[in-house]
Amino acid sequence: MTGSGPVLDDLRQARFVPVLRTKTADQAATAVQWLRGCAIRVFEITLTIPGAVALIRELGRDPGLLIGAGTVPDAQAAEACLAAGARFIVTPWVDPGLAAPCRSAGALLILGALTPTEVRAAIAAGAGAVKIFPAASAGGPAHIRALRSVFPEIPLCPTGGVEPGNVGAYLAAGADFVGLGGALVDARRIEAGDKAAIEAAARAAMASAAGGR
Repeated sequence: MTGSGPVLDDLRQARFVPVLRTKTADQAATAVQWLRGCAIRVFEITLTIPGAVALIRELGRDPGLLIGAGTVPDAQAAEACLAAGARFIVTPWVDPGLAAPCRSAGALLILGALTPTEVRAAIAAGAGAVKIFPAASAGGPAHIRALRSVFPEIPLCPTGGVEPGNVGAYLAAGADFVGLGGALVDARRIEAGDKAAIEAAARAAMASAAGGR
């Protein structure tokens, strides 16, 4: 497996990772600022955001943050993100080509899977953790519990349709940590400047996570 033990430990301790997928880099930076006020320090910046690599570089300068890159399409993009300061690389599919740049940078590679066969393929391709996507539509916590029964040692991160209020259920089912996208960092609320709504979702996620461990 390819990965950084300390990064994986930090993700487990965080329990959930905000997955930022906004229309602009400024909106993503705003969301990070708001969530930092809720004591959240781990963020996944998806490459669907225009200027994502520059934002990763800006955020990565802060030693108090742990920044990763999401929806990374290929090794070249991974190398750019790692050079900018990303500490973990995420895709929703299996791409063996991402293992070498992550290994060279000492970064954690999180490859996507849904079925047991795909989980095995992700680990064989060098993943240090496996993103279970889309989690909610595949059965939610029950699906994670089933995968955990046959993969007791593999780090699992369900993402896709996870809600702030059921983070704890995923953790109790065996997830090591979860990815929280639009249900936490709703692009429309960020665009509207609705800081209170984002903070409320963060507090709900933190409360749920506390009950799941």
